[in-house]
Amino acid sequence: MRRFAAALLVPLAACAVLAGCGSSGSSSSAGSPNSANSNAAVKVSGDFDKVPTVTVPKKAASANLVVSTPITGTGAALKTGDSALANYAIYKWTGTSNSLLQSTFGTGRTSGPQVIPSQMGLSGLATALKGAKLGSRIVAVLPPKYAYGTAGQSQLGISGSDTLVWVIDLLQQFPQGASATGSSVSHGGGALPTVTAKAGQAPVITVPKHAPPAKLSVTTLINGTGPKTPKGDVIVAQYVGENWRTGQVFGSSWPSTQSPVGSPISVELGHGVVAGWTDGLTGIPVGSRVMLVIPPALGYGPAGGQPSAGILKTDSLVFVVDILAIQPANT
Repeated sequence: MRRFAAALLVPLAACAVLAGCGSSGSSSSAGSPNSANSNAAVKVSGDFDKVPTVTVPKKAASANLVVSTPITGTGAALKTGDSALANYAIYKWTGTSNSLLQSTFGTGRTSGPQVIPSQMGLSGLATALKGAKLGSRIVAVLPPKYAYGTAGQSQLGISGSDTLVWVIDLLQQFPQGASATGSSVSHGGGALPTVTAKAGQAPVITVPKHAPPAKLSVTTLINGTGPKTPKGDVIVAQYVGENWRTGQVFGSSWPSTQSPVGSPISVELGHGVVAGWTDGLTGIPVGSRVMLVIPPALGYGPAGGQPSAGILKTDSLVFVVDILAIQPANT
């Protein structure tokens, strides 16, 4: 589920937002005051939430961290612990040349806003986003010291001498532990799993000791009052997934031992998710919590299972999904 973004935000050593917008010219930099700061010469133009025009100087990057805000939003400021939904473009600056590494702007395969987690491994990016307002466009020029260090990130083709240029448009924000906001209407049970939960914590799924339903089951646990999710739009969600056969959790966006802070995910219904998510979550109001019991044919069965998560091609899966927000897909 859109994991390339996650890889971009974590250094190799750790791997083994809705508002009107205005204009601004604010910038800041850190580094050697005696060095020629070519990083400050990076220019970005264009309208908010549209594909930006990025001009990188045809010379070597400097050692300075440079942050600028070509568009200043009028929305709420990001707080400590907040995750942000954003569109972004990332350029790799090598020597006197540069290339686009990834962009969520536009309508390509990797397009569509994604969640930037509250705790990220790139110190320069964390500095750039601290206190930034929704509706803003942030430009961050990150030398290796403020990004992946001398080790680089070989999985992404980033060397230890590459500088990164991030252009980030902040769309929505989500506090730590964000969850469904509607009224509780069910805890499941009977022939279906039972779900219990404490505020701000991952729901606990208890699977009954009999065979799962043969068809997709959709149960609303908390009924939200927001707009309904349309197929093709990006949803921001918290989730926990459990294997019916084993009773083991195989994935979660909530805080856990492996990820103490956790972060919501963003997915486009109808693209990049199992069919059971698209079929089960389309038309659900924002603010809802939904339990999906997904048969193999609508899960990982067509892909032959998901061995890395302990999922066989014959396994039915249980998901509890909190729909936090929707964002229209890029056009």
